Amino acid sequence: MKDVLLICQKELKSYFASPIAYLLMAFFALIFGFGFYTATRDVARFSFQAQMMGQQQPMNVNDQIIRPLLGFASTIALFLIPMITMRLFAEEKRTGTIELLLTSPIRDIEIILGKWLGAMLLYLCVLGMSMINVALLFAWAKPDVKPVLVAYLGLILQGGCLLAIGAFISTTTKNQIIAGGVTFFVCLMLWLLSWFTAFDSSAVSSVVSYLSIVTHFENFGRGVLSLKDVIFYFSMIFFALFLTARSMESLRWRA
Repeated sequence: MKDVLLICQKELKSYFASPIAYLLMAFFALIFGFGFYTATRDVARFSFQAQMMGQQQPMNVNDQIIRPLLGFASTIALFLIPMITMRLFAEEKRTGTIELLLTSPIRDIEIILGKWLGAMLLYLCVLGMSMINVALLFAWAKPDVKPVLVAYLGLILQGGCLLAIGAFISTTTKNQIIAGGVTFFVCLMLWLLSWFTAFDSSAVSSVVSYLSIVTHFENFGRGVLSLKDVIFYFSMIFFALFLTARSMESLRWRA
């Protein structure tokens, strides 16, 4: 466990030693902030118009603002995660430091977990930028905190799943651009699977739809903690990290 934490610390420092972490956090904060402004402006406008027309419609902050915003955050993360994972192993292979890792007295799984955890911590830092806006809603209104926490848990699990997939893809090439592009393509396909099968009720379509990460985030977005969705994300993380370990093993044999 000590080696995992050391690699995690090294990976996280490498992110913040370059502009990558700051650019990702600034980009996410800017886009999410724009979405926050738009959502709150529209809700306030509709509420004011309803009052002018004599209609008393109770405003549900969770359903009208927070839920769409956190769903929007998961979409933004789809574009940012490839930028986080593209350098995990591809950079090591490009600079030749992968040989040092492979010949060091550290197991492959410790290297993989350390790098994945480092990427997860950066993802949490990026995701944390949205909490500034959500905190303003708690100061301005009285939303239910439980659905918000469940939605954030869904964002974390979904991010961990996509980061694990990106880590595996990063082990297959030394070109960061290729690693980022393929990761984005795979993540986008997992995102769109439910759309492709939306109007098909066959057994094959049900299986394909089940593999979509959007399908399993819907319950989290509604504030519903479902065991099957948690198991799906953990299974995908385990499978992707397993593939990463096999890819690392093949690198060791070739080295």
